[in-house]
Amino acid sequence: MKSNKAKVLHEILGKPMVLHVVETAQKVVGNDIVLVIGHQAEKVRQIVSETHQVLFTVQQEQLGTGHAVMCALSDIPDHARQVIILCGDVPLLTADTILRFLDDHVNANRDLTLLAVEIDNPAGYGRVLIDENRHVTGIVEEADATEQQKKIKTINTGIYCVKKEFLSESLGKITPDNVQGEFYLTDIVEMGCKEGKIVGMVVGSDYQEFAGINTVQDLIRAEQIMRNR
Repeated sequence: MKSNKAKVLHEILGKPMVLHVVETAQKVVGNDIVLVIGHQAEKVRQIVSETHQVLFTVQQEQLGTGHAVMCALSDIPDHARQVIILCGDVPLLTADTILRFLDDHVNANRDLTLLAVEIDNPAGYGRVLIDENRHVTGIVEEADATEQQKKIKTINTGIYCVKKEFLSESLGKITPDNVQGEFYLTDIVEMGCKEGKIVGMVVGSDYQEFAGINTVQDLIRAEQIMRNR
């Protein structure tokens, strides 16, 4: 981002991107939000707390997406039966898309549903693996993918809906046995498949909604999209 500021505090239409994500989440679940903070944690906490009532979990070490969710588990409200996992740097996702995603997950009585999207240039993203019956069998990260797997155009957006019970069970079993040495949240997908859980995916219709912000150019593009809306 060519900046000392935490990525999620970079602004889109004059508002830190993390606030766009929190506001979208609130339209779906009210105040039942747990925000995992790490880099410049106190600054993020201060800015979000000025306008929103959420729970904060500090991830002391950045050990991957799975580790981030592990840190948040104990703060998830007792009454919650399903957990929706969003990304703080994906600010264009709409509440309508999340609600359709949640409804699909609940109506199918799945243990885990991932939100996927198809793009022409999937480089850098985790690919969704399916079997001959089009059932989800796992996700492979770019760094671990074979040349054949890199040709897959259905990518994981990093957004999930998971039964809380399964989430808690599966996170206790994942290991950092991969190229990055991190706890991948994606491992729970393959784990669910191997254990006979009901695992599926919903393919989003607008790939722009799932664009992550990693560069200044991404930020400019996101602002243009949001302004057009």
